[in-house]
Amino acid sequence: MKTNAVRLLERAGIAFRLLQYAYDEDDLAAERVARALRLPERQVFKTLAVQGDQKQVLLALIPAGTELDLKALAAASGSRSCHLLPLREVQPVTGYVRGGVSPIGTRKPLATFIDESALAQTEVSISAGLRGWQILIAPADLIRFTGAVPARLARPV
Repeated sequence: MKTNAVRLLERAGIAFRLLQYAYDEDDLAAERVARALRLPERQVFKTLAVQGDQKQVLLALIPAGTELDLKALAAASGSRSCHLLPLREVQPVTGYVRGGVSPIGTRKPLATFIDESALAQTEVSISAGLRGWQILIAPADLIRFTGAVPARLARPV
């Protein structure tokens, strides 16, 4: 199975593992992904598309079991404020459907921010760009490849 994210990582020679899981169209939450893959929630990162100032779209990666602190993302990105991108705009902007948004291989490069808790993990799980598929990758490799900026973005639910 090859998605844009998988092809780009292979082309760059970056080590990763590809995992498949049965997804539920009615429950695309990262917490369910963690249970399906039998991974701790702190290791499974969801990718959220967010609108910052000047219509700039950002990607925010946070672990399952947390929610995005929009004020923290605004501060990290230099925006005055941020809000989640409306669902109808996610696919046209990223090229990925809800529940399958990957920080790798978006239609155009997007400023990416990752919760600093990722640095404590040996591997993090991110979407491979298709529902039911996840990439396990070293956080340092993910950060280097995407240019993601580590910051404190997540808060407990």
